[in-house]
Amino acid sequence: MVEGTQRRLAAIVSADVVGYSRLMGADEIGTLAALNAHRSELIDLLVAKHGGRIVKTTGDGLLLEFPSIVTAVECSVAVQNGMTERNAAVEDNEALRFRVGVHLGDIIVEGDDIFGDGVNVAARLEGLSEPNGLALSDDAYRQVRDRMDIDWQDGGEHEVKNIVRPVHVWRWSPRSALETVHDAAGPLGGNSPLSLPDKPSIAVLPFDNMSGDPEQEFFADGIAEDVITALSRFSSLFVIARNSSFTYKGQAVDIAKVGRDLGVRYVVEGSVRKAGNRVRITAQLIDAASGNHLWADRFDGALDDVFDLQDQITEKIIVAVAPEVEARERDRARRKQPNNLDAWGFLQRGLSHSYRLNKTDNDEAIRLFREAIVLDPRFAAAHAHLAYAVWSTISFGFTEDIAEAAAGARSMAETAVTLDANEPMAHLALGRTYLLTSEIEMALAENHKAIAINANFARGHHGLGFAYYYGAGQAESALPHFDAALRLSPRDPWRWITLMVKGSALRFLGRYDAAIEHCQQACLSTDGGHLPLLNLAAALAVAGRKNEASLAVVRAMQIRPSFTISDFRNRLVGMNEVCLDHYASSLRKAGVPE
Repeated sequence: MVEGTQRRLAAIVSADVVGYSRLMGADEIGTLAALNAHRSELIDLLVAKHGGRIVKTTGDGLLLEFPSIVTAVECSVAVQNGMTERNAAVEDNEALRFRVGVHLGDIIVEGDDIFGDGVNVAARLEGLSEPNGLALSDDAYRQVRDRMDIDWQDGGEHEVKNIVRPVHVWRWSPRSALETVHDAAGPLGGNSPLSLPDKPSIAVLPFDNMSGDPEQEFFADGIAEDVITALSRFSSLFVIARNSSFTYKGQAVDIAKVGRDLGVRYVVEGSVRKAGNRVRITAQLIDAASGNHLWADRFDGALDDVFDLQDQITEKIIVAVAPEVEARERDRARRKQPNNLDAWGFLQRGLSHSYRLNKTDNDEAIRLFREAIVLDPRFAAAHAHLAYAVWSTISFGFTEDIAEAAAGARSMAETAVTLDANEPMAHLALGRTYLLTSEIEMALAENHKAIAINANFARGHHGLGFAYYYGAGQAESALPHFDAALRLSPRDPWRWITLMVKGSALRFLGRYDAAIEHCQQACLSTDGGHLPLLNLAAALAVAGRKNEASLAVVRAMQIRPSFTISDFRNRLVGMNEVCLDHYASSLRKAGVPE
C-alpha cells in the first residue's frame, strides 16, 4: 500500500441535489444562496452532531464519513426530515431536494480523502434513492434494521456501473404533504391512496384526438396504447395497464388526483393531430405529486413514420424517468410492428370492442382482428387477440360449438407465438387454450413466459393466477398473481373478472369472508351479468348465509333464466375436477337448479 494510505471500515454517505442543473439554469444566484443556507443552518450542524465529517463537496453533492452506520443513517434521516420542513414554504419548482445513498464498506484513506468500492457503492445508491429519501445497501441495512424504528422498503437487487455484484437496495422516504407513502389500499381498492411502488411508476393517459374527425379516435388511442406496451417491457418500470388509464378518456383530469387514484409518480399525456398523410404527436411527462412538467416534445412526420415517432416518444420518456435503464432494455422495448398501418388500425378498432364483454362486441372484435390479419398475415398481436376473443366465446357462453372454437383458438395462438415469440399476449392466449385440453403444465409455462417478457402485463398476471386455480387447482399459488393484476390495473373495466375469480379461489380455500367481499366488489360492475352474482351466491352458501345466497341466485336467474349446474359444468371446459366439484356443490347449496 502506498505510504500515507490506510484501509478501514466506515459508514459512507453520498448525497446530491435533484435537478441541480435545471435549478441553476433558472436562478443561479438564488440556488447557490439556498444551498449554502441549507448547509450552514441544517446539514453541517447535523453532521457534526452525529460525529461525522464532510469529506468533500462537489457543487451539488456531498461525500460524508461516519464511524457508525447507525449514526450515519440517523443523521441522513434527520437531514431529509429537516429539508422537507424547510421546503414546505418554497415553491415546488424552486425547492432543493437531496437523494442520499448510505453504505457500510471498506474504504481507502489518503490524507483527508477516501476512495474505493465502498465510496463507489454509496454513490450508486444515491442514484437509486427517491428524492427526499434514502437508499441503503444490504450491508448497512443488516446493521440498522433492529436498532432503528424505520419502515424500510425492499427495493430489490440492482446492477450498477463498475460494481461487480448486484447491489441489494433498501429505501426510506419521509412522510410529507406531497410525497406521503400511504398504506396500500389492497386489492379491493377503495378510497385510500395506493402506495407508490419501489421503482418508477407511470400511467399513460389516452391521447387527445385533435383532428376534428371522430373516426380518428382509434388512431389516437392506438398511439397511447403502443406507448404503454413499449414502456411495459421495461422491468425497471411499474406501468399501469391501458384499461385503467383509459377510464379517464374524454375527461378534464386533475393530474395529482390521477397519480393518487392509480398509485403512480409520473403521468404521460399527449395529443395526436392527423391531416392527410401527416401526423403531429405531442407528449409530456408530468410529476403527479408536484404537477411539474419534466419533459415535453413534439413529433412531426408522415404516417409511414408513425412507429418511429412512437419509439422516439417512448425512449425520451425512459430517459426522463429512469436514466439507469441500459441500452439493451431500450432495444427490447421496440416491439415488432405490422407492415401495414391499416392492419394496425383494424387491431385498435377490434380492441375497443373486445374490452366490452358481450357477444355482440366480441363478435365485432373477432371480425376486425380477422381484417387486420388479411391485410398483414404476419401481425402477431392480431393473431393473439383473435385467439383470446375466440377463447372468450367458450368461457362466457357466446358459442355452442365449443370443440370448433377451442381448435380455432389453439391454432391462432400457436401462429401468434410462431410469428413473434416476444409478444406476451400470444403466450397468454396459448396458455388459455392449453387449459381447454387440461394441458396444465404447458398452460402454466406459457403464462409464465408472458409475464417474463412483460412484468407489468396485468392480464398476464391474471392469466397465471387463473391457470393455477382453474387448471392446476392450486388456489393459494394463484392469489399473489390476482393481486398483482389488480394493482397493475386498478381501474380496469375487466377488474370484476379478477375479483370474481379470486373470490372463487378464496371460497375454495375456505376463506369465506374474504371470498364474499371480493364477489360483492365484482357485483358492483354493470358488465358482469349473472356470473359475479352466482359466485357471490356460492360463497354465501358455503359460509352458511343461505337466505342471502338465495337472493343472489334469484338476481342471477333474472339475468340468465336458463342457467343450470349442468350448463355451468359443460361451460367450464378443462377446470380442475376438485375445484369444479366444490364450485358445483356450492352452487347447489345456494339453490341453483340442476
